[in-house]
Amino acid sequence: MTGELSPIDKAKFVAAKRAVDYVEDGMRVGLGTGSTAAWMVRCLGELVRDDGLRIRGVPTSTRTAELARQVGIDVISLDEAKWLDLTIDGADEFDENLNLIKGGGGALLQEKIVATASDRMIVITDAAKEVAQLGSFALPVEVIPFGWQTTKALLEETLINLDVLGRETSLRMNGDAPFVTDEGNFILDLHLIRIGNVRQLALVLNQIPGVVENGLFIDICDIVVIGHGDGRVELRDINEGTVQEDKIDFLDNDNMFSDL
Repeated sequence: MTGELSPIDKAKFVAAKRAVDYVEDGMRVGLGTGSTAAWMVRCLGELVRDDGLRIRGVPTSTRTAELARQVGIDVISLDEAKWLDLTIDGADEFDENLNLIKGGGGALLQEKIVATASDRMIVITDAAKEVAQLGSFALPVEVIPFGWQTTKALLEETLINLDVLGRETSLRMNGDAPFVTDEGNFILDLHLIRIGNVRQLALVLNQIPGVVENGLFIDICDIVVIGHGDGRVELRDINEGTVQEDKIDFLDNDNMFSDL
């Protein structure tokens, strides 16, 4: 199976494969949303099926919940779990301080709630997502539908006084209609190009009426697992200040997802 993957998918796969080593029997695990997180959910499903791993997963979207159930993971709500041992999720961008932009998949609100309700957050990604300064990826901001155009205007006015390079704002669409989150909200994507002060921006955005949450994850990620297309994996622990490298060998007969 892995022999048929593109280099970028191989990078996502090995990052996910390595990250699930942090999951122990009996844990309550936050399950992220997105293409890289989907590999992680499938890897956990393999451990549940083949190794008898017993975990309870709290998904961050309906898409992740469906996949988790499909691969045999016991799915519960965050209210049932109350607190999580760790969350594993992807990211759209990350910097050297492990600050993140998330929300490309439209699940940033649940992702942030679940991640902050965890003892640790592990981010799985490929090397292309690392940037010197956040902002190249459009920053998602979840807003309530009522008066969203007014909220958009307030956002654009606020950006004038902030340390960002671009100020274009667009409503995320799903075909001819606005994209709607699991909570029934809209997403405004801020095309900032460069964010000078991520902490200031995160705080200011959430003060604007109509804004529910933004996609800046500051001081939330503990470990980033970076996958490469040749099977190399780099693990950076922001708390321990360590960097570790591993290698995951691909198997030509690896068909762990052939039944999905």
